[in-house]
Amino acid sequence: MLNALLRDVRACRECEDELPLGPNPVLRAARSARILIVGQAPGTRVHASGIPWNDPSGDRLRDWLGLEREQFYDERDIAIIPMGFCYPGKGKSGDLPPRGECAPLWHERLLQQLPELQLRLLIGRYAQDYYLGTKRRSLADTVQDYRAFLPDFFPLPHPSPRNIRWFRNHPWFETEVLPVLRERVAAILDR
Repeated sequence: MLNALLRDVRACRECEDELPLGPNPVLRAARSARILIVGQAPGTRVHASGIPWNDPSGDRLRDWLGLEREQFYDERDIAIIPMGFCYPGKGKSGDLPPRGECAPLWHERLLQQLPELQLRLLIGRYAQDYYLGTKRRSLADTVQDYRAFLPDFFPLPHPSPRNIRWFRNHPWFETEVLPVLRERVAAILDR
C-alpha cells in the first residue's frame, strides 16, 4: 500500500500551475523506516536530481546525524518526507516557503504507512510549526527545548549554509544538542 501511495504522491499535480520548474515530488520512504526527516522543500539541485538533501545542506545534515551518505539514503531506515514535495520557487532571500498543499494532503496518509517510526526530525520552522504548534516560539527556543518533544520529535534548525549566523549566535546547538541527536540516531539505528 505504501508503494501505491508513493506513486500517487509522485504523480501529484495539485499545484502544478504555481511551480516555476513544474512538479517533481521528491520523497523517500519504506514501511521499515525508523527515523523520519521532515524538512522544508526541495531546492533547485534536489529538483534536478530527484535526490533529497543532495546539496550542501544535506552534507551538513548527514554530519549532524553522524551518518554516511549510504546510511542516510537507506530508506529501509530513514524516510524523507518534506513539508512541500516540489521546488516552490525563488524569493527575495532564498527559496520560497514550501507549498501549503502537500502536508495536509499527504502527510497523515504517509505516516499511517510508517509503523516503525521512532523519531521524527523536524527541520526548520515550517515542520516545527506544523507538527509541534510552535508558531509563537522562536526557532532557537524550540530547538533549545528539544527534550520537551522527545521521544517522538527532535526539532532542528535548517542546516543551510545561509544559517551560518544562527549557528554562530547559538553555540549551544553544536555542544549540547548535536551530541544528543547523534546518540539518539545511533541507538535507533543500532550503530
